[in-house]
Amino acid sequence: MTNLTKPAAARKSAEEIATLETVRAFLYKEARLLDDRQFDEWLQCYHPDSEFWMPAWDVDDRLTEDPQNEISLIYYDNRGGIEDRVFRIKTDRSSATSLPEPRTGHNITDIEIVEHDGDQVKVRFNWFTLYFRYNTTDTYFGNSFYTIDLAGGEPVILKKKVVLKNDYIHHVVDIYMI
Repeated sequence: MTNLTKPAAARKSAEEIATLETVRAFLYKEARLLDDRQFDEWLQCYHPDSEFWMPAWDVDDRLTEDPQNEISLIYYDNRGGIEDRVFRIKTDRSSATSLPEPRTGHNITDIEIVEHDGDQVKVRFNWFTLYFRYNTTDTYFGNSFYTIDLAGGEPVILKKKVVLKNDYIHHVVDIYMI
């Protein structure tokens, strides 16, 4: 609880609230861009050197820890890999994407800033995505860990780790499903 008799503490709390609201608005925007299939605009949410990683679950039901030496469901070490993925989706060169285009609904909950260092914040949140295609709705769920740079005019993702908690996946998972 903030002590309102100490203005410095109240100011800090107001800054924390403002930062959290900035982060929430940014995460909601990223989700909306995916749902609306505005992939070019979605790419702008990522710094050119951003890492995008979705580790896999190993046979001992533990997440893999090293994307360079262990299997991952998705791994791009910079935005160039993400841009290539978007190109494949948009030009129907993706095995995960074909007609009819899937529809998604991203839902984000429990957003928390776990670390704040200068203009960078580390964020953790839970999510679930509804994915509709071929008259079937699938649900994907998990949590994500982002490092976001707030220094520029718009926040950008520096690092994204997505933990997919589904035990069974019916088809290839793509970036717009998580």
